Amino acid sequence: MIESHPSHRLHRHTRRDLLKTAAAGSAAAAALAMGADPLLAAQAARAAAAAQRSGKPLRAAFSNIGLAVSWCAQGKAAAEHWGRLYNVEVTWFDGQLDLAKQRDALNQMAAQRWDFVAVQPFAIDALVEPVQKMIDAGIPVIDMDTLIAPPDKVKVHTFLAPDNEFMGAAVTQALVTRLGGKGKVIETAGALGHTGAQGRAAGFNKVVKEYPGIEVLDTSAADWDVAKVKQIWEGHLEKYPQIDAAFFHNDDMALAAFEVIERRGRAGKILIGGVDAMPPAIAAVTDGRMFATVRNPSSRTHGYSIVAGVAAAAAGATGGEAPAQPMPRRIVLDSPLVTQANAAGMRWMQEQFLI
Repeated sequence: MIESHPSHRLHRHTRRDLLKTAAAGSAAAAALAMGADPLLAAQAARAAAAAQRSGKPLRAAFSNIGLAVSWCAQGKAAAEHWGRLYNVEVTWFDGQLDLAKQRDALNQMAAQRWDFVAVQPFAIDALVEPVQKMIDAGIPVIDMDTLIAPPDKVKVHTFLAPDNEFMGAAVTQALVTRLGGKGKVIETAGALGHTGAQGRAAGFNKVVKEYPGIEVLDTSAADWDVAKVKQIWEGHLEKYPQIDAAFFHNDDMALAAFEVIERRGRAGKILIGGVDAMPPAIAAVTDGRMFATVRNPSSRTHGYSIVAGVAAAAAGATGGEAPAQPMPRRIVLDSPLVTQANAAGMRWMQEQFLI
């Protein structure tokens, strides 16, 4: 028998161990950067290290609400990156910021066979039929960022999301504190059927009701559409001579409104807060165009969906045996507030660890 060369054995072990070490290191570093207790960081590292690269190529289908949204585009890049690490071929079904188009895309997805799928729906209860069809076919479905349906209605494999109410409250509190608890503010919402937007609105309302000196001028929804945001804000600036602060449900909308605000000569007079902490928003916080944002961890939402799907596929391949540590039905991802004080650190963490 010809024994393989020691260097070949070393290469195989090194590749496997390197993948585990990289995942573990990223998880621990991300947890520590968010201010987590060192024990929690160690737990994150152990969980990541337990993930196994699939021994056979897997096929996964992903859909989020629309790649025109920078958060969604970043998520796609992360899913494809983690897919390469874990031996998963990712096929994308773009929601195109249109409920009917995403439903059509999910129907196409449901007509095919996948090892697992991951979906961020445009609105709750809108995609139940194709999702249930896939679940009935034995395909694990991972829910991302916003609920596909109430938890008792559709049994997804797991639900990965930040605490949207916390995110809305954190940014709103930063704005209100900077105003000294007094002023005129506007909320520009995402799509009202999106449970993430509902949570952000709840966080906004929770904070402003504690401050009698805060007057809410408007809470219009712009459906994540930057063209609609610009139109809405042209009207706001025409109607309201005083706007002290504005909270936007995502950074793309915040930066689109800033273009209008700047063109109207009111830049620097309106504090702007957003959600997602995408690179352009971090730059805007750094240079003062935005006051604050909060990290909605797109990379981890999509990347960890790959890990969850690989684990689900592995369990299915072994007859569905219950793992020693079963997948939680919901995984809440941390969401740090980003201001000028920590914007540079957040940018570095995104670049180094894809958080």
